Amino acid sequence: MGAQKAMKVLSERAALVRESLQKSQVVTESMVSILGSFDHRLSALETAMRPTQIRTHSIRRAHENIDKTLKYAESMLAQFDLTRKAEAKILRGPHEDLEMYLEAISQLRSANRYFTGNKIFRSNEAILTHTSNLLAKAISKLEDEFRQLLTNYSKPVEPDRLFDCLPNSLRPSSASSQQGDGGSKHNSDNHNKSLEASIFIPPTLIPPRVLPLLHDLAQQMIMAGHQQQVYRIYRETRAAVLEQSLRKLGVERLSKDDVQKMQWEALEAKIGNWIHYVRIAVKLLFTGERKICDQIFDSADALVDQCFADVTSNSVSMLLSFGDAIAKSKRSPEKLFVLLDMFEIMRELQSEIETLFGSKACIEMRDSALSLTQRLAETAQETFVDFEEAVEKDATKTAVLDGTVHPLTSYVINYVKFLFDYKSTLKQLFQDFEAVDPDAQLAVITTRITQALQTNLDGKSKQYKDPALTQLFLMNNIHYIVRSVRRSEAKDLLGDDWVQIHRRIVQQHANQYKRISWAKILQCLTVQASGSGGASADATCGLSKAMVKDRFKTFNIQFEELHQRQSQWTVPDSELRESLRLAVAEVLLPAYRSFIKRFGPMVDNGKTGLQRSIKYTPEDLERMLNEFFEGKTFSEQKR
Repeated sequence: MGAQKAMKVLSERAALVRESLQKSQVVTESMVSILGSFDHRLSALETAMRPTQIRTHSIRRAHENIDKTLKYAESMLAQFDLTRKAEAKILRGPHEDLEMYLEAISQLRSANRYFTGNKIFRSNEAILTHTSNLLAKAISKLEDEFRQLLTNYSKPVEPDRLFDCLPNSLRPSSASSQQGDGGSKHNSDNHNKSLEASIFIPPTLIPPRVLPLLHDLAQQMIMAGHQQQVYRIYRETRAAVLEQSLRKLGVERLSKDDVQKMQWEALEAKIGNWIHYVRIAVKLLFTGERKICDQIFDSADALVDQCFADVTSNSVSMLLSFGDAIAKSKRSPEKLFVLLDMFEIMRELQSEIETLFGSKACIEMRDSALSLTQRLAETAQETFVDFEEAVEKDATKTAVLDGTVHPLTSYVINYVKFLFDYKSTLKQLFQDFEAVDPDAQLAVITTRITQALQTNLDGKSKQYKDPALTQLFLMNNIHYIVRSVRRSEAKDLLGDDWVQIHRRIVQQHANQYKRISWAKILQCLTVQASGSGGASADATCGLSKAMVKDRFKTFNIQFEELHQRQSQWTVPDSELRESLRLAVAEVLLPAYRSFIKRFGPMVDNGKTGLQRSIKYTPEDLERMLNEFFEGKTFSEQKR
């Protein structure tokens, strides 16, 4: 029963589902029929609307074309308007308002590009020719304006203005700058340190307010393809002004022949001035020129470098010509120190020269400066050799009658002292061009010069007929050399051994002098003991009264001759003079006292005045010995 009932319920439900599906199918078929009808109607409507759509699209495109045409026409009219306004400004010229004139050129150039790039105007030669001619006319006026503006504000710099740009220590009114005219500066190390802290302020070559205008003018001309013209104007104007500034300062182009004709005093002054001029030129004028060149032409580095090179070329050549002439002129010892001064300033400025003239366009000027530095160093080194040879071969007949220090000795020693004033410069020179230990090289040079001097002095000493004076002369001169070395920086390089060796040489000459001068007179005071008496022989040792008188007479004559002659001789060093007198007294006075004590009573017992054989007491001899080596004349001795 239960199963049948369930089957009945399922059958009923299946019948309902079947009925629903049948109804849905009918509805679906009805909707498909309706939609199909709509599709036919819409197709018909679309076919009917298509002409209208086409007309609407055409109208829309026509409006867009009209808008584009109007905008194009407006743009074209605007270009014509700009051209007309720019033309008016250009025709008035740049004098009234240079900035507006430059703006007008920019507008005209823009319009010219517009017309050139437009198909409509590309074939219209009249418009293009007009704008091109107008632009060319504008650039021509611009060129004239650039030339006039640059010329008006490019004036030579007066020397006083340049001096005001220098540090106080280098201005002409300062004491230190006065040393530059003789090559006789002192303590170059401190000199260099003071320069390192110095501030150089380049002068205003062109007013700052004018530089932007010149820059804009130059840029417009370069953009117009007139860069060669603008560079030519700039080079010609600035190069001439730079040369005039240097000439006003005192720089002149000199040749080797010009230098050879000058007196040394005049040449020495010119060299001192040249050292100042080089420093001023590099640190102030050339630096200032580079600065304004960069400010006016900041578009193309290669062209700027070439322009700067052309502006400075003649001035650099004129400046260095004097240095070249000095380096190539005939060498002489007095030129060594000015050569070192010149070398020093070139080394001091070398890094700035390499910076200023570091480009390929400036290579010739940079190489010229470096070549001058090398030539100065080479000439200085050759002068060392010349000086050594000149000292050794000096054949001056200047007679030093009193045996004092010879002028050659003092000259050479002062020369060596000056060398050590230039110690830092010499070290730099040796390091740069010889690749040797600079201290060792300076020691070698000093040793060779002093040795050459001693060789020459040996030759000069042979001019004396009196061998004692020969020894005194050598003693004085070698002592002067040793004393000067001990008091200078040369001692540190030559060493204590050198000093001790030469002090012994001085002592040897002093001993030789004593032996030659006093051996003969001491023989008068020497008594040979008799062979039989020994030490206890008769007090007279076999000398007769006549023999004793003769001994005293001979002693007096010889001593007076020595006194007369050697009082005219000179030992200029007070310590050496006293030492030599003392050495003589220590030998002479004890022997004289002993002789008087033994033989005085034998010949002068009770005699007075002229009858006395003993003319001088030991005290008299001591007093007279103190008159030796004073360089007295014969008339002074008589007084």
